[in-house]
Amino acid sequence: MEDRTITPSISLPSSSSLPAPEEDKSVLQIWGGSSLQGQVKISGAKNSALVLMAGALLCPDDCRLHNVPSLMDVARMGEILLSLGVKLERHGDTLEINASHIGQSKAPYELVSQLRASFFIIGPMLARLGVARVPLPGGCAIGARPVDLHVQGLRALGADVHIEHGTVHAYVRNGKRLKGAKIYLDCPSVGATETLMMAATLAEGETVIDNAAQEPEVIDLANFCRAMGARIRGAGTNTIVISGVPSLHTTEYTLIPDRIEAGTFLVAGAITHSELSLYPVIPDHLTAVIAKLQAIGAQVITEAPSRLRIVPGRYHTATDIETLPYPGFPTDMQAQFMALLTLSEGDSVITETVFENRLRHVAELNRMGADIRVKGNHAIVRGVPKLSGAPVVATDLRASAALVLAALAADGMTTIQGLHHLDRGYDNLELKLKQVGARVNRIIDNPDAASDASTPTLSPSTLH
Repeated sequence: MEDRTITPSISLPSSSSLPAPEEDKSVLQIWGGSSLQGQVKISGAKNSALVLMAGALLCPDDCRLHNVPSLMDVARMGEILLSLGVKLERHGDTLEINASHIGQSKAPYELVSQLRASFFIIGPMLARLGVARVPLPGGCAIGARPVDLHVQGLRALGADVHIEHGTVHAYVRNGKRLKGAKIYLDCPSVGATETLMMAATLAEGETVIDNAAQEPEVIDLANFCRAMGARIRGAGTNTIVISGVPSLHTTEYTLIPDRIEAGTFLVAGAITHSELSLYPVIPDHLTAVIAKLQAIGAQVITEAPSRLRIVPGRYHTATDIETLPYPGFPTDMQAQFMALLTLSEGDSVITETVFENRLRHVAELNRMGADIRVKGNHAIVRGVPKLSGAPVVATDLRASAALVLAALAADGMTTIQGLHHLDRGYDNLELKLKQVGARVNRIIDNPDAASDASTPTLSPSTLH
C-alpha cells in the first residue's frame, strides 16, 4: 500500500468541533403501522471494528480491514489513531491502516472521553512501544465499566501501571518486553480479555487468560491477530492461551457481521408482523436471540448458511429474559426485546445483570403507552394492545434502537431525539428501514453535525 492518510470527511467534523449531544436537536420521525418486506444487508460488527482498529497498532506494517461499518464510533476511533501518528485511508467498507510510525504514546483526552472503546489502545501500544498513556474512557452512561481488570492484567504481564489526574500511565521497565503470565479475570470482561490478549501477543513466553470472555468479537480479534502471525488458541472458550512472538506482519482481514444489528432487524420483523430476510449473518452468534423469538411465537428460518428470515406469529406471548455474558442473552439486545414484549400478550420479566443503568428507556417506552414497572434491576412488562406515537429521547445506543422499533409498530408519528446515540452503532439504519417499506425521515437541526445519509464516514484525504 502507498503511504496515505485519512481524515474525517465534511460529514464528521474534527473532534474539536464535534457538537455536544445537547447542541444537536436533530430528530427522527417515524410513522408506524407500515408492513415491512424485503431483505436487509447487515453491516460489519461495530464491536469488532473498534478493537481490530486498535489491534492494528501491533503491526509495524500495513493492515487492510474489510466490512468496516460507517459509524460515529468508528470515525472517532480513526481520529484517535490519527492523533497517534497512524496513517489511515478508507475506500467504501475497506479501511487501510499503517501504524509503522507511531508518533506519540499518549492519546488526547478530548477524543478518548467520547469513546470508551478507545481504551483498547493501551494493550497494543504497551506491547509495541513499551509505554502507553491513555485517559480514562467515556462512552454511554449505561453503568460502571471500570478498567480495574485491564490494569491488574497489565501489571501481571510485568508493566508498571498507575493512574494520575485521570490518565492511566503504563510502561515496561528498562524498555524490555512484557512477560507472559497466568491471569484470572474476576468477571469475563470483553474489554479486559481483548486488551490483555493484544498485549500478550508480543510478550515473552506464554500467557493464559482464565475466565475469559467468549463473545464472537473476541474470536474475531484472535483471528485477526493470528492472521498477523500471533499464536493464540482457545478464543471462544473461557481459557485463552497466547504464546508471544517477536513481531507481527501485514495482513488483510474481513470483519464478522454485526450480530446486534441482525438481532435488531429480527425484532423489527417481529414487532411489525413482517417477514424480513437478513444477510450476511452467522446464525450461531444469534442462538439466544433466536430462542427468545421462538419462545414468543415467531419463527426464524435459516434460508442459507449466512441468511435468516424472520416469520412473526399471528400474536406473540410473554417471555422472561435475563441478560448474561455470551453465550447467554446479550445485554445489547435487552432494550430491543423490551420494545417487542410491550406488545406481547401477558407479563414478561426482564432482568438486567450486566449494566446497572440499562433500564433508562423504560420511561420513554411508557410515554408511548407501554406498561412497564421497574424494581431494582428487574423490569415487569405487561403487554398492551397498542403503542402510540410520541416525542421521546434516546438515552443510550441500544435504547435508541428500542425506540425506533417501538415507533415502527406504534399508531401515528413518533419523534426521536438523541440521535447521536443511534449514529454510534447503526450503519445507515434509516436507509435500510426505508428500503423495506418503513416511513422514516430525519430532520437535521445542525447540518454540520451529520450528513444527509446520517452516517459519518472516513474519507480519503492527505494531511499536510
